[in-house]
Amino acid sequence: MTLSIVIADDHPLVRAGVRHELSKYPDDVEVIGEAEDVDSAIRVVQELRPDVVLLDVHMPGGQGGGGAEVPRACASVDTKFLALSVSDSPEDVVAVIRSGARGYVTKSISTKDLVNAIRRVGAGDAAFSPRLAGFVLDAFGTQEVASHDDELDLLSKREQEVMRLIARGFTYKEVASELFISVKTVETHVSAVLRKLQLSNRNELTHWAAQRNIV
Repeated sequence: MTLSIVIADDHPLVRAGVRHELSKYPDDVEVIGEAEDVDSAIRVVQELRPDVVLLDVHMPGGQGGGGAEVPRACASVDTKFLALSVSDSPEDVVAVIRSGARGYVTKSISTKDLVNAIRRVGAGDAAFSPRLAGFVLDAFGTQEVASHDDELDLLSKREQEVMRLIARGFTYKEVASELFISVKTVETHVSAVLRKLQLSNRNELTHWAAQRNIV
């Protein structure tokens, strides 16, 4: 199914660039509208009711709250919101997720990964650039995991340490530096974690950790 898209961004060149890149995936997405500020974004979403809105978090208009105002104002519309921003600050990520967005990716994302993120959000799932997932876990995943979690008990102490860092968006090199082990050892632990938890990739691992409030 082709998902209908609205691009909400106050920079015309950004909107044009995103529209051009998404046009390479006509079977997946179709841009049906654009908006340049908070007020026009609310109006366009309510009129066109797209499947997904690509939302810049820093837009003029409205009450001065930026893009986070749009999901709140359109809560009655069956539309999903995916933040697409140059900002990777925890404050921006948490604010727009609290407002109702289903995901947050930065503008450094590849077109293919952006389309995948759009499809995930359109299906009702969450989508985050790897490092940004950690901000969401920090803000919304503060509960402790029960010590008797059967799946977690499958992992050794070191595998749990590696798993938590990977789920927070650390690269293999960063995990190696944090735990004072080699990148090769990190790769071995990640492979073991994915195998034991029956997961396919780090995105699934991040989702698994988020569901269990693991930080």
